Amino acid sequence: MTLGHDEQSRLFTAEVDGHQATLSYVPVDEKTMDFQSTYVPHALRGRQVGTALVRHGLDHARSRGWSVVASCWFVKQVMDRFPEYHDLARSA
Repeated sequence: MTLGHDEQSRLFTAEVDGHQATLSYVPVDEKTMDFQSTYVPHALRGRQVGTALVRHGLDHARSRGWSVVASCWFVKQVMDRFPEYHDLARSA
């Protein structure tokens, strides 16, 4: 799996076996990102690609001292499941 970040397109990406999963976001303010949508192709589902992708995005936010609004249900689920990300959560 190759994880990436396309800042211009506001996407985090995960490349696996020629397929790409994406996590889209928009900035809320200078210190907050709103993670809006996670997409994992059918060929990659059930392989924890989405979880790895969301964690990559959350780690990126943490490294910059930012907080995260979890508009995407899957992002919220990952943040709830991993206590180390609870401190990043911010309400919309």
